[in-house]
Amino acid sequence: MSVPPVPYDPELEPGLAAFLDLVERIPLRADTILANRAHFATIIPPAEQIAGDRPVELTEHTVPGPEGAPDIVLTVVRPAAGAAGAPALYSIHGGGMVLGNRFFGLDGLIDDVLLFGAVGISVEYRLAPENPAPAAVEDCYAGLVWTVEHAGELGIDPARIVVTGASAGGGLAAGVALLARDRNGPALAGQLLACPMLDDRNESVSTRQYNGIGAWDRNNNDTGWDALLGPARGTDAASPYAVPARMTDLSGLPPAYLDVGAAEIFRDETTEYALRIWATGGQAELHVWAGGYHGFAGFSPDAEVSRSAVATRLSWLRRILRAG
Repeated sequence: MSVPPVPYDPELEPGLAAFLDLVERIPLRADTILANRAHFATIIPPAEQIAGDRPVELTEHTVPGPEGAPDIVLTVVRPAAGAAGAPALYSIHGGGMVLGNRFFGLDGLIDDVLLFGAVGISVEYRLAPENPAPAAVEDCYAGLVWTVEHAGELGIDPARIVVTGASAGGGLAAGVALLARDRNGPALAGQLLACPMLDDRNESVSTRQYNGIGAWDRNNNDTGWDALLGPARGTDAASPYAVPARMTDLSGLPPAYLDVGAAEIFRDETTEYALRIWATGGQAELHVWAGGYHGFAGFSPDAEVSRSAVATRLSWLRRILRAG
């Protein structure tokens, strides 16, 4: 059954065209993952270049990975003036579970570090299909555990840590929050899930509305989930920590911020995740932005809806990160 898509906000359409030209030149399919990675490597600058002359200090830390797995690398961003008892933003990059690195999204993390006087941590996790689930979410959780164990030397207040991520990073952030709950791990102050990739089934109305059109369409989503889950995809064998929408119990989670465009595939699963948190008595703040494509605020920053989305996200962070 054909489902007409929600139209894009006209003010966003030039940014969407730029997104597609820059990021999605090569259709993402199983046999083009490596080509897409090579292309991504040309559009993600080194950390020092991203930071530019902004007053931050960047350090690299190689830390223990999950038991029996390789070490992982964290990039830590601190205000140049130093930090003590600062809030922390633990950031997980996007890329459909198969693309990107810890510098993807670092520009925005640096902005937030300076705005909030925070410490930012960006984690390098193993990509699929070479490293199927639960490698990525376990790597991200291991990095969080190390961060909390070393909060004092990093200048972090361990009571004010928010795990954040967009797209695949949003799905992994949700998975990390679930692992922290179920392992009696770090007590997170919040989870910020931007246009999160939560459900491997790819069957919602919104996924069908953007089948072959837009930024990160239904076909790309199939590629990412197939790579991550292999034969477990679509079955009860899929780990709910890798596929948060499959978690039957969403109670006892830290406050969640969820935002998504109305004109993208993740609209319905993001909305459903918020509804299910509320059904347990949990805290969730959901924003569905009219006419927004996947990742619209980053590629159309001057549009009115983008400015509203950024201001609303920052408002939530201010409320979550305030001391006491």
